[in-house]
Amino acid sequence: MHSLQWSPFQTGSEYFAPSRKEFMINYRVQHIEALVAKLQANGVTILDDIANSDYGKFVHILDADGNKVELWEPR
Repeated sequence: MHSLQWSPFQTGSEYFAPSRKEFMINYRVQHIEALVAKLQANGVTILDDIANSDYGKFVHILDADGNKVELWEPR
């Protein structure tokens, strides 16, 4: 099942830093480890390590405009 989620954050939250935007796009991906390696090899800024949770694997990157983007591989 696919879904779309909109989640507001408290004003002043630092969750989206270092982006200056007040929102973040979350992309559902497959093979997150291989994707992150390819992105890194192509000069994309990877902000953190791949994290495992009950919902799957997550990592944050910066796009070409400096916006924080979340990549998610569901379980």
